[in-house]
Amino acid sequence: MNFFSLIRIEAKKLRRSKILWILAAAAFLLWLPSVLKAHLNFEMQAEGISPEHNFLIQGLLGMSWFLFPAGMVVSTVLLNLTEETNHGILKMLALPIRPALLCLAKFVILAVLAAILILISVGMYFAGGAIASYTQDYPLLLPPLFVLREAGLIYLAAIPMLSIFWLLSVCIRTPIFSIGVGLASIVPSVLIINTKAWFVYPCSYPLFVITAEYGKLAANLNTAPVELVPWLPVAAGITVLCLFISCLRFGRSR
Repeated sequence: MNFFSLIRIEAKKLRRSKILWILAAAAFLLWLPSVLKAHLNFEMQAEGISPEHNFLIQGLLGMSWFLFPAGMVVSTVLLNLTEETNHGILKMLALPIRPALLCLAKFVILAVLAAILILISVGMYFAGGAIASYTQDYPLLLPPLFVLREAGLIYLAAIPMLSIFWLLSVCIRTPIFSIGVGLASIVPSVLIINTKAWFVYPCSYPLFVITAEYGKLAANLNTAPVELVPWLPVAAGITVLCLFISCLRFGRSR
């Protein structure tokens, strides 16, 4: 069984789970406060940012700091729990397939889930922005290409973080502990993005990227810029290392 066949199998399992419904609910809760408090966007013009840009960035800040990472922590655990029913993972490992390929296939599905959550959040942004524009009598929606660009930055920056969450789910077999460690790793991001060593902590990547974008859009706000070196080499190294260890450990504790 080749790698792409494993991905198709994992995708079929995903459709039978409740993960997508959980992600949709999370995206809805993300933009609900932004719609209800849309009037606050007009109070941020002192920072040199327009109401429409502030509406988007504030929502993306909330997503990149907590909701998106937390959603991925829960998704990693749920992906593993789908195999617990009727000892599905043991049946999969009994087939003539390499455990490392199965591990990588599941990580690909996790990356797909991350993309789905971001796309759902973008859809909720346009829906919520349309409602807020009506209630505030002001056009708060930005061009789709600009919004997708900002969302894409979050996704690309999150890949190393996803590899860490996947490693935790593989190595920590107790779901509650895996979720607890994953959620605890999110909290320090707010502090770490204000240090020069932010690039060594992948959980801070999405928040740092959006904070840097915030500084570009707000003329009176100073934020640290994204420097590709040493960030990209460190991020690539962490991702490869986490996936390598995950492949070695996958299925060993079953």
